[in-house]
Amino acid sequence: MNQQLEIKNVSGGSLVPILSFSALDKNHQVLPEVKVSTVYGSDRGDLVAPYGTSIDILRFSGPGKHDVADVRVKVHSTATALIPAGEHEVTTQALDIHGREITRFERFSKVRLTNEDDFPVSVRIAYILWDQPPKGVTQQAVEVTAVGGLTVVPPHGTAVVKVTGDAAAAVARNSNGPAVSIKAYNSQ
Repeated sequence: MNQQLEIKNVSGGSLVPILSFSALDKNHQVLPEVKVSTVYGSDRGDLVAPYGTSIDILRFSGPGKHDVADVRVKVHSTATALIPAGEHEVTTQALDIHGREITRFERFSKVRLTNEDDFPVSVRIAYILWDQPPKGVTQQAVEVTAVGGLTVVPPHGTAVVKVTGDAAAAVARNSNGPAVSIKAYNSQ
């Protein structure tokens, strides 16, 4: 993942940011035809950023998308999260139809989420297909599919989300491929 956006929250609580981005070239000039969006939703109020540091993944589209060297970020608003984000990342594990652990590269039918924190957290799951660029070119998220909806994971517990609809089609299409991720992110 080359397109990571690091979000630093110094407020002491979990926040929901709404950000916008301008793509910049290597000379820090704006690339006006490049649209910048995010995987986890910091540009639309879907990501809950805990106190400290969290990430989102940027996506670029339009003429000049491979010329992006940096981004300018504008904070439009922040709101206090209804459910706080955990201190630990919620982990994902692909499962087959029988509930056995398999790799994310195989055709899975469920995703197990694990929460290490002392309180419940709410997350969403993104199934991401990455491109395979030549050496020296940044890797891009070319397809992002939501798996399930908002899921509450209990403290020191797990939740299992079934892979259905568009997510099942994406897994069928991209399984056995070289570059996929299953990522859980704090949301509300």
